[in-house]
Amino acid sequence: MSNPVKSKIKSAFALMGVLAFSSLVSVASQAQKKAPVFAQDKGKFTIQLDGQTVGHEEFEISPAAGGWSAQGTTDLKAPDSPATRVTGMLTLQGDGAPISYQWTSSAEKTNGAHIVFANGVAKITLQMQGARPFEQDLTFGTPLIAVLDNNLYYQYAVLARVYDWSKRGTQNLPVLIPQELTPGSVIVEATGSASVKGKSYEGLRVTTSDLEVLLFLDSNHRLMRLEVPAAKVSVARD
Repeated sequence: MSNPVKSKIKSAFALMGVLAFSSLVSVASQAQKKAPVFAQDKGKFTIQLDGQTVGHEEFEISPAAGGWSAQGTTDLKAPDSPATRVTGMLTLQGDGAPISYQWTSSAEKTNGAHIVFANGVAKITLQMQGARPFEQDLTFGTPLIAVLDNNLYYQYAVLARVYDWSKRGTQNLPVLIPQELTPGSVIVEATGSASVKGKSYEGLRVTTSDLEVLLFLDSNHRLMRLEVPAAKVSVARD
C-alpha cells in the first residue's frame, strides 16, 4: 500500500521542478527578446552655427573586442576662431558603461587626454602641449557614465542608445565632459514624435544644469539631427 505522505512529497518536488524549469525558460525567452543596446552605425554630420556651416564630423560606432567602439573626428572653423580638429575614441561595454576614452584637440596647440574607467572612477591623464602630464581621478559611484565631450556630437548618438526606451520617462545619468575635466549629471527624457523641416522623428531631450540639447532620432533610434537652441547650433546627418 502506498504511503500518502511520501506521494505528496514526491508530487510537491515534481511541481517545484516544473515551476523552476518554466521560470528558466521564461528568463531565457526574455533575454532573447531584449534588444542590444548598440547597433552598428557610420555617417557624417554637418554643423551649423546660426544657420551658417562651420564644420563637419565623421563618426563610426562598431563592435570591438567583445564590446563597442565609438569614434569621431570633427573639423571646425567658426568665425573669429582658428581652425580646430577634435578627435575622440570611446570604448564601451555592451550595456553602455565606458571602458576608456581618448581625445585630442589640435588648433594653435595640440592637447589631449587618456581616461580609463573602472568601478565608477575615471582615471584621467591630461597632456597639454608644453606642459608635464597631469593626472586626476573623478569618482562617480556607478560604472554607467555618459561621456559628452565638446564638439563631438556622435556621443549623443551613444547616449540615445544607452537611454532605456523600454522604461522611457525621465532618466538621470552622471556625465563627464573630458575636455573640461568637468563631472556633473544629465537628465534624459523621451519627448515623443517631432517634426523638423517636414521630416518625422522620435524626440529625446538632454538637459544639464545650464544647457538643453534636443535630439531627433529615426525609428531605429539613430541620431539624425541635434539642436542646441540657446547656442543657435544645429547638427544634421548628411
